Amino acid sequence: MSLKEHLYELRHRLGVALLWVALGAVLGFLWFMFKIGPIPSLGKLMTDPYCQPDLKPFRADIGGECKLLQTEPFEAFMIQLKVGTAAGMVMFSPAWLYQLWAFITPGLYAKERRFARTFVFFAAILFCAGAVLAYWVVPQGLKVLMGFGGDQFITALTGGKYISFVLSLLVIFGVSFELPLLVVMLNRAGIISYEKLNKWRRGLIMGLFVFAAIATPGTDPISMVALAVALTGLFELAIQIARVHDKRKARERKDDGWDGLSDDEASPEYIPSDAEGNLPGEKRVNYDEAT
Repeated sequence: MSLKEHLYELRHRLGVALLWVALGAVLGFLWFMFKIGPIPSLGKLMTDPYCQPDLKPFRADIGGECKLLQTEPFEAFMIQLKVGTAAGMVMFSPAWLYQLWAFITPGLYAKERRFARTFVFFAAILFCAGAVLAYWVVPQGLKVLMGFGGDQFITALTGGKYISFVLSLLVIFGVSFELPLLVVMLNRAGIISYEKLNKWRRGLIMGLFVFAAIATPGTDPISMVALAVALTGLFELAIQIARVHDKRKARERKDDGWDGLSDDEASPEYIPSDAEGNLPGEKRVNYDEAT
């Protein structure tokens, strides 16, 4: 394909991907108000952490019901649109990601395609695991933050700030869970070895705790510690995977005869040539002669 044809193909793929995103946004917008069978509505899922019974002493309920405040005319509409769009993108992610994959995959070898599919598969699992942990941490963090004032303060959160806090926590936890996968991929590519990871273990764990303290949007210690401990466990798993991989590569290298060679020995893959530089079975062409 020419460059012009590639651009047309990219435009087509992006257009189809945006249509899937738009369809997901519409369905997510409706899901925010209505439940789907046994699945509660998206609005209830988002407000459940705030409406926990444990938070009732610190929360200002209106009419005995747990509700968020709307301080601007279109605040509720924009929140519903934002949350619905995010949920729709997640629900229809296989559809719009396939369009991007279909554009990229013709330029990849079969081994690279398998490698990329494995990476995307585990990346999706880790992102979902991080989002689930964040959803569990939200009420714990709110309990700490809302309890600082004691009996002198009561909390009535606005919808915009609360939803932004929850979405930020979900995204930060989900993206942070990709860091150990990045370590595994760098080890597979031969950029980082198990020996270096083992040597840097203490410093990297300290860096994970610092990263968790900076990345978490709330100032509560619960979300910071939860993210740091989870990342430390995943990082340790990544180190062990790197250890197994490096051992296997070292064993293959030894079987191929690469180890134990002195500096003046040829590699096992070396094929000697004759005095004129021709390999066995190769006919030298003299370009000075007429053909």
